[in-house]
Amino acid sequence: MSERIPVKNISPVKVHQPDKNKHDNGYNPRSRIYVRAVTGVLENVRRFMGLWFLGAFAVLPWITYEGSQAILLDIGAQRFNIFGLTLWPQDLTLLAWILMVSAFALFFVTTFAGRVWCGFMCPQTTWTFIFIWFEELFEGSRHKRMKLDQRKMDFDKFWRKTLKHIAWVVIALLTSITFVGYFTPIDSLFIDFFSFSSGFWATFSILFFTVCTYANAGWMREIMCTHICPYARFQSAMFDKDTFTVAYNKNRGEHRGPRSRKTTSEENKQKGLGDCIDCNLCVQVCPTGIDIRNGLQYECINCGACVDACNGVMDKMNYPKGLISFTSEHELAGGKTKIFRPKLIGYAVVLLIMTALLVFEIMSRKPLEIDIIRDRNSLYRETNNGLIENVYTLKILNKSQKLQSYNISVTGLDGHIFKGKTEISVAGGEILNLPISIAINPNSLSETVTEFSFTLQTTGDNNEPVEVSGKSKFLYPDL
Repeated sequence: MSERIPVKNISPVKVHQPDKNKHDNGYNPRSRIYVRAVTGVLENVRRFMGLWFLGAFAVLPWITYEGSQAILLDIGAQRFNIFGLTLWPQDLTLLAWILMVSAFALFFVTTFAGRVWCGFMCPQTTWTFIFIWFEELFEGSRHKRMKLDQRKMDFDKFWRKTLKHIAWVVIALLTSITFVGYFTPIDSLFIDFFSFSSGFWATFSILFFTVCTYANAGWMREIMCTHICPYARFQSAMFDKDTFTVAYNKNRGEHRGPRSRKTTSEENKQKGLGDCIDCNLCVQVCPTGIDIRNGLQYECINCGACVDACNGVMDKMNYPKGLISFTSEHELAGGKTKIFRPKLIGYAVVLLIMTALLVFEIMSRKPLEIDIIRDRNSLYRETNNGLIENVYTLKILNKSQKLQSYNISVTGLDGHIFKGKTEISVAGGEILNLPISIAINPNSLSETVTEFSFTLQTTGDNNEPVEVSGKSKFLYPDL
């Protein structure tokens, strides 16, 4: 205990206060990003995929199937109609399987090709580029937009800004009505909303999602990707040195600097210059405002805009393309990318197994369900002719979207007398509460509790009949 811990004297750290003279606007948590338009192969792919998913989003709720809306997620009625499939709260396991398949599909794609979901398919990215397109339409190119914002308000600036925001609100409103149309009949929703006769929750939902879309795609933009979306934070856990991501070839590009187009690549190498001419186009076209030349960053959404911009510059300079490209860390180091690796194969195997289980769950799902409820008021009663009677309520759920007829029978209870309807019809997606009673001679009973089954079978259908059974108990304690 006589030993002493050595103490080291450390000089106090000098705190550097920011120079207020260098910051005209004071503290600004977000410097606005003016995204420059770009053309190229990856940009065409991104636009095609964005338009395809946007078109599917807009068209699907308008499709009808057998006289009703094909996709209607009716939360009030607690049922989801997806073409010929109707899902109920009892089918929650299907939703769990779908979420698990989606999660492992995301893991697989991210391990293989990085954050391509964000760059090519994410709704936030798609709507952000739509809003940027309207911004360019009314305010001009990147340079013109910057100059416009620096100007004082005049009539030209006022009408351009006004038309831009009107277009943003219209797109946000149409998006919101379409989204709410997945949860309530969309044909009547449009008419009711614009005639000011829609219900409170429908109106509130439309206005709420309109504000959210307008704020996210018009104002927040990259903040959603860099600060709010959790995917940006945990995506690096799925990356490895063989993951394809947008990357800058530092060995080929450095040292960067301007040069004449007439000089060859060999002449530039003799001057100590790489292929990067330091034009900063890769930064100007980036929707999150990062410089890909600084290495892999979590803000990168792998949209490939910088790849197209750099390839265009390389064409003009007569340099080979690929200074910025989708590549792996191993390939940048001079090695070869390993496509088939244990982690990627593992994700693929799990994804295939879960997809197969999901398909099996859907294929084996029966469009009929029965729930048996015993009378809670009395265990049994004795009739005038000496029979013992138990009372039940059958809750019959028709999970299909068509009117179905069913035949009811009892098995496992010899000598019983069935009192109630044995043939019923239930409308598609409806629940029928059917009270029935079963009577039996006490001499036919050998136990105080006798287990038996109710069986329902479809009738009058050309397809293969569907049959379900539910177990219950016949009670006679005084036996």
